[in-house]
Amino acid sequence: MLEGLAPPRDPLDDIDRRLINGLQGGFPLAHRPYGVVAERLGLGEEEVIRRLRRLLVDRVLTRFGPMFQIERAGGAFCLAAMEVPEERWAEVVERVNGFPEVAHNYRREHRLNMWFVLATETPDGIAACAREIERATGLAVQCFPKEREYFVGMKLEAR
Repeated sequence: MLEGLAPPRDPLDDIDRRLINGLQGGFPLAHRPYGVVAERLGLGEEEVIRRLRRLLVDRVLTRFGPMFQIERAGGAFCLAAMEVPEERWAEVVERVNGFPEVAHNYRREHRLNMWFVLATETPDGIAACAREIERATGLAVQCFPKEREYFVGMKLEAR
């Protein structure tokens, strides 16, 4: 550690960790679901909501919401990729992430270095959104439709 510098503050306290860990794998279907979560964790409902908002604003959590089998509702998912020049990376990330259809975005060490998931209300929406992203960025979008579905239950424990 450098002299005179305090160690970085952990963005999570024990309550944040309990909240994150307690919400993975199930959210109550109830009239006041945050109240149910609060009761399980021994917190107040407003505190649960306030903490979740802060975790999202601080980008500790990038998304909080349900996972749907979108095809059952008439929609579609698609994995997409782009070749983004290094000097345009930040600009293109901002533009692509500005589309509400983009579920998440990540970088790969590959010619196609930006990968993201598109989720649209209709199957035709995938091609339309890809065209809009191409117009917004001037870069080609490669779409890789799902051939088979796998369920991977993954929980990442906050420590």
